Amino acid sequence: MSTETEEVRKQLVDLLLKGNAHMSYTQAVKDYPLARINEKFPNGEYSAWGLLEHLRRAQNDILEFITNPKYQDKDWPQDYWPDPKTAASESDWRQTIELFHQDQQALVDLIQDQQTDLYAKIPHGTGQNVLKEILVVADHNAYHIGELGIMRQVMGTWP
Repeated sequence: MSTETEEVRKQLVDLLLKGNAHMSYTQAVKDYPLARINEKFPNGEYSAWGLLEHLRRAQNDILEFITNPKYQDKDWPQDYWPDPKTAASESDWRQTIELFHQDQQALVDLIQDQQTDLYAKIPHGTGQNVLKEILVVADHNAYHIGELGIMRQVMGTWP
């Protein structure tokens, strides 16, 4: 494996886990007041839990796309967002966070696996490769993690 490819792997893992130019997922959800997980932000359509569940579903979808040769496209938006009327329990909140981290770790493991060719086309895709899909996950996560940070600021939910 080339030194350049190893550096790319390291950079991708850092991008997924550390956030670099933005806060990480872990920082964004830390100490969120559980009594407010279902509260919609001002002029918004979803709650903090709805946003986290969307992040989890989208990240899981890309993981499944990369790893499952029998992957089936999902329906937008219903398969990517929970019903806005759903009230999550504390258990749902914790499960969403745990499942997000499990899928995030699966992506990290995939990146670090020397057998993973980051540049090869995904056989069941339409030209995508693992590198592109990891960048899509990181980009999507960064966008919504920033959104959660702003949501917390306007709702006063920082400790």
